[in-house]
Amino acid sequence: MASAIRGSRVGAGPMGEAERGDSIARAYVSYFCANQHEVRPSFAVEETVVIPAEWDCPKCGLPAGRDRKNPPSAIKNEPYKTHLAYVKERRTDAEGERLLDEALRRMRGDD
Repeated sequence: MASAIRGSRVGAGPMGEAERGDSIARAYVSYFCANQHEVRPSFAVEETVVIPAEWDCPKCGLPAGRDRKNPPSAIKNEPYKTHLAYVKERRTDAEGERLLDEALRRMRGDD
């Protein structure tokens, strides 16, 4: 016994614009990353749509721009710094020794 829906799937219906409505006009924009990958996302062509200056490359994750010859550079992430690292940026070793000696004298009561 043959089924009337053989070769179909649940939720399948007639295909075409009449069933889903008219599709909106689309503009494809090219973006280029530092690894020379090209990404072409599509955007709706409307007055209210703003096309971004940069787009993330799905292949390598770098930022991509519209200029093929001058792609944006990668964002430099600074590693986490400890409190001691920030203190060492502000003080020289000699200043640190002097401050430590002063604090030890006050703690011992040698003042």
